[in-house]
Amino acid sequence: MKTYIANPEEVEQKWLLVDANGQVLGRLASQVATILRGKHKPIFSPHMDVGDHVVIINADKIRVTGKKASTKRYYRHTGYPGGLRSDSFEQLMQKAPEQILKKAIWGMMPHNKLGKKMVKKLRVYAGEAHPHEAQKPEKIELKLIK
Repeated sequence: MKTYIANPEEVEQKWLLVDANGQVLGRLASQVATILRGKHKPIFSPHMDVGDHVVIINADKIRVTGKKASTKRYYRHTGYPGGLRSDSFEQLMQKAPEQILKKAIWGMMPHNKLGKKMVKKLRVYAGEAHPHEAQKPEKIELKLIK
């Protein structure tokens, strides 16, 4: 029996719509990372991008468990000496709730050229509206524990 290797011609990428309203951050991020990577498909090949496009709406209604809302910190560096900056989860939710989901999902993707290519298929929006109606995204319900 031979090992199956996907061809770029065989790969069919769908557009999926995920509603993040009331979902737990890490559980949602792990399932979206699996979809972006293509591990849910039988033609998965680790060296190819076989995943689907994902549009996430209502990123401002995401939740975390425990005391993470007040204790979780997000760090970034300006590139200058002494330029380490940090924000709490609550501060970042007010400023840019899309960034929280993007950072969580990027942390679960491969950190190489292929991972960067895969994460470009992710679109996150804070509200209900999104500009991808022309792609006719298929709304999916992720099986998450609430």
